[in-house]
Amino acid sequence: MKFTASMAAVLLAAAATTAAQAADTLAKIAETGKITLAYRESSVPFSYLEGSNKPIGFSVDLSNAVVEAVKKKLNKPNLEVALTPVTSQNRIPLISNGTVDLECGSTTNNTARAKDVSFAINHFYTGTRLLVKKSSKIKNYADLAKKTVASTTGTTNALVMRKYNTDKNLDMDIVLGKDHADAFLLVESDRAVAFAMDDILLFGLIANAKNPADFEVVGDALQVEPYACMMAKDDPAFKKLVDDTFIGLMKSGEFEKMYTKWFLQPIPPKGVPLNLPMAPQLRENIQSPSDKPAT
Repeated sequence: MKFTASMAAVLLAAAATTAAQAADTLAKIAETGKITLAYRESSVPFSYLEGSNKPIGFSVDLSNAVVEAVKKKLNKPNLEVALTPVTSQNRIPLISNGTVDLECGSTTNNTARAKDVSFAINHFYTGTRLLVKKSSKIKNYADLAKKTVASTTGTTNALVMRKYNTDKNLDMDIVLGKDHADAFLLVESDRAVAFAMDDILLFGLIANAKNPADFEVVGDALQVEPYACMMAKDDPAFKKLVDDTFIGLMKSGEFEKMYTKWFLQPIPPKGVPLNLPMAPQLRENIQSPSDKPAT
């Protein structure tokens, strides 16, 4: 059979229709009666486990607010909520292939990732710094020359550190943990002298360490990056629902109450507060909500 231009057009149209259907998250949720949320196991205080299998945290609360909005939008008060653990490495593929509907964790919103997923408005701002043992005497990046430094697989921080290492000719040996807890263990067990990661995650790991007084966060912030929740690309209806949910929280003052709960008050499991005031960038984003990616 001869393949004609009109047949090609029909195939392209069919492919476009399939793609549009695949990205219609609300229609999928309505049909299945289920929404699937991703969570992180050790991204304190955003998304982490309390006990063996209960995700809690600031980003988990944001996810739950979206669930309530979806229930209302679809008139499904008994909507099933499925929870899927993700890592830095697999979080984007699981959103892209439709396994997960929403990922709210500690994910940097940047232009490279936006080729594969869509981001909601930003909900936090952070920068790469260093977690070290106080006994190490390390105070900044120059002190890492020819030493072993940990980061986490699949993170922007690992990329930033590799570039910095090359640019400054520090000859660091950069090793990658499969998740933040794994990378922290490398420092705790003296297999690495520092863990390079978003500063807020480092403060969270210290607060939950066996011996918090042994560790500190040092070094200048190499860059400032926004965190945002991820969802399927090219799905404007679902993005609008998520964005409207967060904007509503910000305008009502509920977002700031959630921030206070997780960043200024004692948090599980040890009841230690992080004592991290809201960054100026986040205050500005509450006044003028934006999904602008990291530059």
